[in-house]
Amino acid sequence: MRNKIGNNSVASKPKHLLIFWMLLLVVLFLSGCGTSNSSDAEKSSIEELVKVEVTEYEGKDLSSIADFRENSIKGPQYIDISTYRLKIDGLVEKTTEWTYEEVLDNKPYKKLVTLNCVEGWSVDILWEGVLLQDLFATVDVKDSANTVIFHSEDGYTTSLPLQAILDREMLLAYKMNDVVLPPERGFPFQLVAEDKLGYKWAKWITRIELSDDVNYKGYWEQRGFDNDATIN
Repeated sequence: MRNKIGNNSVASKPKHLLIFWMLLLVVLFLSGCGTSNSSDAEKSSIEELVKVEVTEYEGKDLSSIADFRENSIKGPQYIDISTYRLKIDGLVEKTTEWTYEEVLDNKPYKKLVTLNCVEGWSVDILWEGVLLQDLFATVDVKDSANTVIFHSEDGYTTSLPLQAILDREMLLAYKMNDVVLPPERGFPFQLVAEDKLGYKWAKWITRIELSDDVNYKGYWEQRGFDNDATIN
């Protein structure tokens, strides 16, 4: 019955419409919209990490790496670590570019911090990374700087007050639950914006800019999200 209906439907259409639909299918196939290989690969990667991640820390249960929703503006970014550089510039005395390994040479810290998404879900994750204040100490931040702008590989930006970063001893994370961040979660670096809503937790960070623009608005802030984003 299904084949009969399909044949009658095609036969009843004008020839030019049939050609149109055939061309549309070709375009979708070439653009990758007709396959789920990419999402299947991402799912497989996360499933492998779930097998080795830690599930508790100091007696507290942790959320899983799998307990996230994909809500980035352009999908997961896949960065070539051999050419990657983390740039710190703006209101600093010494603009600096770090390789991935050079960032990791700084003293590591671990913190259990909850990420609260504005969509209403949350995860409790053990983050490992370096203190942003340790990185700032190497570039000599100018006295006029009061804002830190984070730039991501996909063009995403957000900002935080410099003092809030120092007061909360915020991390630039490279591990979660004792495994290296997968691309789907922000490799090579994600900001652990403690006490701030999830859209402040920039992923795939490539540049950290010191600024005096206290009114700077990032991607979602330009679209009406609260620029403070403090969790009540």
